Amino acid sequence: MNNILVAAIDFGTTYSGYAYSFVHEFQNDPLKIYMNQWSSGSGRLQTEKTSTCVLFNPKGEFHSFGFEAEEKYSELALESKHEPWYYFRRFKMDLYHGQAISKSMEIEEEGTKKKMDALKVFSASIKYLRDHMVSSCKSKFPEIEEDDILWILTVPAIWTDAAKQFMRMAAEQAGISTERLKIALEPEAASIYCKYLPMGNRGNTFEPGSKYMVIDAGGGTIDITVHEVQTNNSLKELYSANGGPWGGTKVDDALQCLLTDIFGEDVMQEFSKSQKMDQLDLFRDFEIKKKTVKPEFKKDEFITLRVPHSLSSLYSVLKGRDISLSVQSNEKYKAKLKWFGEKLRMEPGITKELFDESCNQIVKHVQSILCENAMRDVGTILLVGGYAESLMLQKAIKTNFNQLKVISTPEAGLSVLKGSVIFGHEPDAISSRVSKYTYGIRTNVDFNPSEHPEEKKTLVNGIEKCKDIFNIHVRVGETMHVGEPTTSQTYFPQIPDQKTIGFTIFTSPCKNPKFTTDPRSRFLGYLRLHMPETSKNIKKEVDVQMTFSGTEIEVSAIDKITKKAVKTSVDFLH
Repeated sequence: MNNILVAAIDFGTTYSGYAYSFVHEFQNDPLKIYMNQWSSGSGRLQTEKTSTCVLFNPKGEFHSFGFEAEEKYSELALESKHEPWYYFRRFKMDLYHGQAISKSMEIEEEGTKKKMDALKVFSASIKYLRDHMVSSCKSKFPEIEEDDILWILTVPAIWTDAAKQFMRMAAEQAGISTERLKIALEPEAASIYCKYLPMGNRGNTFEPGSKYMVIDAGGGTIDITVHEVQTNNSLKELYSANGGPWGGTKVDDALQCLLTDIFGEDVMQEFSKSQKMDQLDLFRDFEIKKKTVKPEFKKDEFITLRVPHSLSSLYSVLKGRDISLSVQSNEKYKAKLKWFGEKLRMEPGITKELFDESCNQIVKHVQSILCENAMRDVGTILLVGGYAESLMLQKAIKTNFNQLKVISTPEAGLSVLKGSVIFGHEPDAISSRVSKYTYGIRTNVDFNPSEHPEEKKTLVNGIEKCKDIFNIHVRVGETMHVGEPTTSQTYFPQIPDQKTIGFTIFTSPCKNPKFTTDPRSRFLGYLRLHMPETSKNIKKEVDVQMTFSGTEIEVSAIDKITKKAVKTSVDFLH
């Protein structure tokens, strides 16, 4: 496949954007990457990413995305016209937790909690970014055709295989050919980007033999992985990607709880419902403050947060008293908060507390990883992602891991976006990965009364079999080399003239699961093999290989009788 340029879409929880670079320019300067400049309607915010918000009209038709969607919805709310519309924000987290991921899953919009097909919401968002990128690129380089573009779509490494397939399906519905699409894992992309930073910013982190941890601190999730630099400068994963929902939005949630404690739940609910524009401005202002809050303050050095007049007015109407007097007389906050006009001044201690839950969870998790024997030689922590720009998070990591070198990269919030472009040019930059789970297929074996429980006995063609056997293809913690499939497993169709064989794939966090019905075994998806026709009296055999070394599972199979490759498809969505 010949590509003239690589285009990447970084689909984030709070902010999203795209970037691209040309193949011929990459060879001379890997960091020559083009990005769009987005601006909010007020013009106060200029950034390389736009807000991950999407708006549909009352008919369920796409209206807008990003800052434009935020501001249109705020205008509608100002005139109480927003309720029939569908407004979604931070919906990426629905693919991390909550309901089981399926093709038909629905997600709730923010206003009246109406539901819409999740696939429609995600695909419309990706389509907007795709179309914007193509239009922007063609305005500068008219000769570019869409068949010249290799697309990269970022996903958290801690996502499930079903979530990755869901994003691929959404991208396909958005008009991106699946043959021209690669999925990039966010911490890997950031790690690849850091390899190309000037020596002064990265030191000797990427010398062969070096081991380092990547903490990708995004808006929603924290993605952590550990890499070792190989002699050919490729990266070997030493510890399977893991993490949790402790990103920057946890700090936003803490501020929301503080304001609710100050103003009351009834006031904050009405503020959210009727003053969308002011609520948006409040948290945009805090987004900037969040990065500049310093760990060290003088005792009397208060943090100032601009509070919209509409919020204090709502308080006066609903509570029947002035907010400034209430703050001054509040025993809990009178020494910690001050109210001046439309500004809330917070004592440093209470400001730092907003970061406590997020930072503590991250530190605790990193400590647990570094306790592993294989992590003893890790010498550096790379702190990347938008939330990594927070001085509070940087301080928490540096203080708790002072025996390691901690690097907070320049433009940390763009490291995933730029790195995913580089990944498109260098798909073999990661030489191996570590399996997060044990993967296997449910099958039957000859029943052995000394080994198998009686309740697992079943008859197949008159022969006693043990059902629900977890036939392992790869074990948790096993290193999988890129381009090298697992050892093949042989399966036998139960019916001689069977044209299609269906298998059920399971995962387990255990190294040696015995049955697919074990408490920790989980259904993953279906595998279907289409068999070529052969004589009925020939016993069919199929060799199946699963390759887990890429960012997505690949499956191949060979009919052992005809020696022909069998077409396979894996469906992780149901």
